[in-house]
Amino acid sequence: MNDEMIDYHGDVPQCSVRDGRILRYTHNMYHRGLKEYKIISAPDTTILHTKIDNQAKMWKSKWNKQLSQGKADELNNENENVIDSLENLLVSSYRKEHKLDFRKLKDNKEFGEDKPHEPSKYIKLSYPDTPVKNEIGFSLFEKISRKSRERKIQENNDKNQEELKKWETSKKNIDAKNSASNILYERELEKWEIEVNKWKDRKIQYYEKQKKHNDNIDNLKKQYFEKTTPAVKEYCKFVLNESDFPNFFPNKCEIDYIEDTKILIIEYFLPAPEDMPRVKEVKYNKSKGEIKEVFISKTQFDKNYDLTIYKTILSLLNKVFQSDEIDVIEAISLNGWVSSINKSTGKKQTSCIVSIQVKKTEFSDIDLSNVDPKACFKSLKGVGSSKLIGIVAIQPILEINKEDRRFTSSYEVVKNIDEATNIAAMDWEDFEHLVRELFEKEFTSNGGEVKVTQASRDGGVDAIAFDPDPIRGGKIVIQAKRYTNTVGVAAVRDLYGTVVNEGATKGILVTTSNYGPDAYGFAKDKPITLLSGSNLLHLLEKHGHKAKIDLVEAKKILLEKEKKE
Repeated sequence: MNDEMIDYHGDVPQCSVRDGRILRYTHNMYHRGLKEYKIISAPDTTILHTKIDNQAKMWKSKWNKQLSQGKADELNNENENVIDSLENLLVSSYRKEHKLDFRKLKDNKEFGEDKPHEPSKYIKLSYPDTPVKNEIGFSLFEKISRKSRERKIQENNDKNQEELKKWETSKKNIDAKNSASNILYERELEKWEIEVNKWKDRKIQYYEKQKKHNDNIDNLKKQYFEKTTPAVKEYCKFVLNESDFPNFFPNKCEIDYIEDTKILIIEYFLPAPEDMPRVKEVKYNKSKGEIKEVFISKTQFDKNYDLTIYKTILSLLNKVFQSDEIDVIEAISLNGWVSSINKSTGKKQTSCIVSIQVKKTEFSDIDLSNVDPKACFKSLKGVGSSKLIGIVAIQPILEINKEDRRFTSSYEVVKNIDEATNIAAMDWEDFEHLVRELFEKEFTSNGGEVKVTQASRDGGVDAIAFDPDPIRGGKIVIQAKRYTNTVGVAAVRDLYGTVVNEGATKGILVTTSNYGPDAYGFAKDKPITLLSGSNLLHLLEKHGHKAKIDLVEAKKILLEKEKKE
């Protein structure tokens, strides 16, 4: 019987013999998992093999029971860890220091890829020793007989000549082998050098990317302590993403900050009821050899869910207030959202089930170590249904405002362009809508949205994107410049000022032309992306459209239009 856990000592059974007669056959067995050793014996090999199979089956059954019990214990440990983490959500929050350590956000890991191994140099084969000429001696008869002596000399010369030829042939063969080995080595060496160069490039790119990341962290720290709105929002995102919550929490949020009122708005996604653990205990039935799950009662499960939500909300408030090193947050408006299955329709829907707005001074007077989470939430005027497990949608106290009176209805442009379309010469309003369409394609795949502002031709905000990504997302200001001349640093400065004024996380400037070195210099180390005409054409092609940019032609066309107007 084949079982990978059993070792059989020897390929054939041993036999004891007396007076030439076989008395018994024996075989040794050892089970590595059970650590049991057994000597099996029988008068003939047929019985012996039957006993070996029976012993293997018995061990297998015993081992499977141990595995099943171990699996049950493992599942119980995992379940207990999750339940403990839920019970201690609030405790772990008020016991922990939540100020963001910028050093931990940096990446200081060494490049982890080993340098490719240099191929081993081949061992050069040596020539055999040069054959030594055989010396001959002559017998008395050969000394007397000249013919015999000459014949022997000739034979000796032939033999020496043959040995020399063999030696020379051997030398040629060794030369050929050494040459082939050298060619093979040179090829392997070339491959190795190519791989080393690639490895060096990857190493350079790794450290360049690492430096860029670390520089961004330094820049975030600098801007945070300067109390800039984008940095405050980014800082709070990092704080919230440093989650101590169980893995089944979505750990997803959107943040906005109202500088005038110092209110931080958090849209936080909470676990749905179907995400929560329902198993109370895992038991192993020895007689049936089955693992059985014991479930939490519905009453207890409903209570656990509500309690988890209240603890989560208080933990999030505590985490953000504690992390506010520069005292820029006077109040937090926190909305808890849940994406769950609607039992009546069977479809997933997203609802806000809790909402609360708390001042820092009010929250700091609370001793979280002694509160009842639900009672505390209610005393802080939190809004939510009596039973949160019902996923009853409520109206948030304060939401992130994605509406803007500057927004206007958009229209399609991209479907009307082709390879002959010179986008540097198109109507400036059409160009803005074209840019909106392209970025809409970029962001909507991620769940974001892009809105175009009313046409003003004033160099202000042309479109605003809302990216829901919890790390790099937020409000993004987009400006479109249908230029035929190089874009200078002034336009980039204006965009940066707009980003700051809008409380946006990033600004994107798109043009049909190019940027001067001063523009790139100013944008460096700032949350600004500059897209030139070639970048724009690439973006168009990425989304299945082709066009052209001919600045000389565009200048002529636009000049003629101006003359007509």
